[in-house]
Amino acid sequence: MVSKTVTFSMKKLDLTERDLRSLRVFCAAAQAGGFAAAERALGMSKASISRHINDVEARLGLKLCERGPSGFHLTEGGEVALRVSLLALEALERIKPEVDAVRGVLSGPLVLGVSEHLMTHEKCRIAEALGELKRIAPLVTPSLSIMTFRDLGAALAERRVQIAIRGVYKRDRNLRQYPLFAETHRVFYCPAAAGNDLRGAEVGVGLRLPLVYRAHPFVEDALAIHGFEQGPEVSGLEAVATMIATGHYVGLLPEHFAAQLAPRYRFEAVAGSPVYTIPFCAIVEEARPLTRSGEAFLQLLLKVHDGN
Repeated sequence: MVSKTVTFSMKKLDLTERDLRSLRVFCAAAQAGGFAAAERALGMSKASISRHINDVEARLGLKLCERGPSGFHLTEGGEVALRVSLLALEALERIKPEVDAVRGVLSGPLVLGVSEHLMTHEKCRIAEALGELKRIAPLVTPSLSIMTFRDLGAALAERRVQIAIRGVYKRDRNLRQYPLFAETHRVFYCPAAAGNDLRGAEVGVGLRLPLVYRAHPFVEDALAIHGFEQGPEVSGLEAVATMIATGHYVGLLPEHFAAQLAPRYRFEAVAGSPVYTIPFCAIVEEARPLTRSGEAFLQLLLKVHDGN
């Protein structure tokens, strides 16, 4: 196979402030997967986004993306430009915080991504770490997004978050993973709904209710190894719990989350349910150095979870 080489027709690129803004708009549109999503994220019209991308393409002398009735997708050159632009913009954003750090002052953005419903876990101390960071480094501006497992992995890979806090199912040499606490999952049902009584119906024997499906390693294992019938597909733990509460399905939930719902729905673990225990970790890219504020927060996070 002959590999293609993407070349830029320009000899030198002297970036103006408008060029930088246009690059940021291009990156936002590329990461969002189209103009419509970027329109909401940037608070800009599609026409304005298009003008910025046209400007970037004119400066680089290369078509970066295809957009039209068939949808939005990056060209080969667009993929290269996105990767390099993200690195360049990230480096620019680090200048002031790094200079401030030399003066002993922590500043700049701290972008975090966290798995859903962790606040219900009794050993989760993320809020305490953020509170201490605010006390010692008031110029740091944290932002936090709650995401599903799959979305968190994508956000970390695309560098939309600096630190991700989620479960770890296998080691990855491209990531540094710092254990914080453990979470246990079981298969639950709702005995009060639809007159269900599964106390004598063990997994693989008499269990007649299908398992709610969501894209998750534990669900895949339960279906492949433990003989569950696949039920409806949903996204997110709250959706799983909602389907369980109908009385027509069973579903995998973290114990701490099921306990929060128990006073209303009296969720119970199915007899013989597989038990999945997973470490929750703070995760960063191995090849991406943390900012000083990111490193400070990571150390605070590890300190408040020490002993878990």
